[in-house]
Amino acid sequence: MVNNINVHDIAARCLRDEAEAIMNIVPQINGTFDKAVELIVACAGKVIVTGVGKSGHVAAKIAATLASTGTPAFFLNPLDAFHGDLGMVGKDDVVVAFSNSGQTDELLRIVPFLHEHRIPLIGISGNGDSLLARNSDVHILLRVAHEACPLNLAPTSSTTVQLAFGDALAIALMEVRHFNSHDFAELHPGGSLGKRLLSTARDVMRTEDLPTITPEMTLAEAILIVSKGMMGMAVAMEGDRIVGIITDGDVRRAMERLHQDFYNVRVADVMTPQPKCVAENTKLTAIQEILHKNNIHAVLVTDQERHLLGIVESLSCMI
Repeated sequence: MVNNINVHDIAARCLRDEAEAIMNIVPQINGTFDKAVELIVACAGKVIVTGVGKSGHVAAKIAATLASTGTPAFFLNPLDAFHGDLGMVGKDDVVVAFSNSGQTDELLRIVPFLHEHRIPLIGISGNGDSLLARNSDVHILLRVAHEACPLNLAPTSSTTVQLAFGDALAIALMEVRHFNSHDFAELHPGGSLGKRLLSTARDVMRTEDLPTITPEMTLAEAILIVSKGMMGMAVAMEGDRIVGIITDGDVRRAMERLHQDFYNVRVADVMTPQPKCVAENTKLTAIQEILHKNNIHAVLVTDQERHLLGIVESLSCMI
């Protein structure tokens, strides 16, 4: 309670109202939505998303979402459009305009320019009889019964619906374009997902002080090198040729099985003879799949002649 007002109930009511508003527009996603998607997919230029006030803030977010999911897009403020920014709109573009009333004067002023240059207009409003609806090539009706605002004045449910619709449009376009995680990474190179999808073994592999042993070593000798290497493993080598690996798990199992004979057994008797190897240019996502599929925590990085170049551990893939 704050000043004798149950703010928890008020917040819950607002969320329920906005959730209900979103669910109520689902039946309104019909053939006109298909036409809007078709227009955007066929667009040889950019998608210009526009709106005024709160709808403008929503439009800016939607433009950013479209641009980051494979649809070239940017936000155009209609107020700036009157002062030269209409020059950013080309004949190969498509304009998506948001207005709850569909009667916003500043937005409607750009419509004659679009008609004159035959630039397709997708209008999105809550009024099917509005000027925006009547002058759009495709109009999508997002009618909201009432705002979550107790005065039914502040744009709340209507802007929430617009935002959700924009996400639905972006997701539909992603599916139609077969936009995948690699495409997403290319557009988000600064994020952790982008780094994992674009980075390779070369970027993260350990190359110095690699723990190497020979197959003729005793386990007593090998365990010291495994411990010193601090990687939970050692690579068995004959000259410059990889012949196997031994891991902490191999050592523990050998100790349980061999008891007092453990220290005299050779590495060759317990090592894994065909360790998983990858090339320097193997993507980290592919390495993660290898680690997970084989239930191992590291892979060896080799060249075409199977010379050891480095080791990639599972933690190195989680950049």
